[in-house]
Amino acid sequence: MKRTRVKICGITRREDAWAAIDAGADALGFVFYAPSPRAVDAAQAQAIMKTLPPYVGKVGLFVNASVAEVRQVLETTALDCLQFHGDEPADYCGQFNLPYYKAIRVKPGVNLIQCELDFASASALLLDAFSEKAVGGTGLAFDWTLIPQGMQKPLILAGGLNPDNVAQAMQQVRPYAVDVSGGVEAQKGIKSPERIAAFMQQVMQFDAVHNGAV
Repeated sequence: MKRTRVKICGITRREDAWAAIDAGADALGFVFYAPSPRAVDAAQAQAIMKTLPPYVGKVGLFVNASVAEVRQVLETTALDCLQFHGDEPADYCGQFNLPYYKAIRVKPGVNLIQCELDFASASALLLDAFSEKAVGGTGLAFDWTLIPQGMQKPLILAGGLNPDNVAQAMQQVRPYAVDVSGGVEAQKGIKSPERIAAFMQQVMQFDAVHNGAV
């Protein structure tokens, strides 16, 4: 009995948060990275978080932020978990007294087994597509065969997922969780309730057939 968890990332509006919750998402992602079209500041994020029910994970995404920047967000918001999407080393990531996971931008030559060792303190690894142009949210998938068998940490699969390919991705990778942003948007930063519902339906149907989840 295994249920694949789902995070809807890049939440900028209360109504998008609730569309994700109503569809069955486990966690919401808030992007604290100004260059992103999905960026929010701490006050905006907390205004949304205050409206959320219990048992919904609230994840803060940072990219090479200063320690002071992260701490300022933590003082203002009720985050449960941190996601580091830049070049942050493990000792940096582990200093904030919250669970964290490290995003790895996958391309040929990236040693994911070594990444797992380097980030032994991480709760999970998030595997995303490598791009020269952006650190995430590219809408690009990567070659899932680059993920080696036998990794020990929970894997969160990201990068170009959408309602049309998430079941295929789950079949091939069998991740602990899937993470989607652009694949459920009506436009950058604005989610589509219909696409969120379609994405969640695909995840749940896969789990029901292949993992015995109900």
